[in-house]
Amino acid sequence: MTDIEPTNPEPTNSQPLSHEEAQAKAAILAECENLAAAGVTFVAVHFDGYGDSGVSEEVRCFDSEYYAYDEHKPVAHDAAYLQEHFESLVPMGYENDCGGFGDVVLDVAAGKITVERNDRFEDYTTSSYEV
Repeated sequence: MTDIEPTNPEPTNSQPLSHEEAQAKAAILAECENLAAAGVTFVAVHFDGYGDSGVSEEVRCFDSEYYAYDEHKPVAHDAAYLQEHFESLVPMGYENDCGGFGDVVLDVAAGKITVERNDRFEDYTTSSYEV
């Protein structure tokens, strides 16, 4: 019989946070109480890019039960003061080559920040036949 290790249900970044990232995380988490009092359940920044060029959208606040990009309309709560902190957590290099996209999301009630990164890639198939 072979022992199979269970997969981690909550994957984490294996790299330690830089000083700037740690400060950004602390600043964002410090706002959870104020955001919750304003009825905000999620705060997110979406990023997208390719060909060595990328952009982060403005910080948006939501009052939904869950966060999924473009599924809910943002609420009118100004969290622009958190923009720089969220951008500090956007993964480096997502815009290189074929690029990538994703979100940095604060779950206000849980007090957790999640980074979801999706990398694009090129693929091809080869076929060979005699004529």
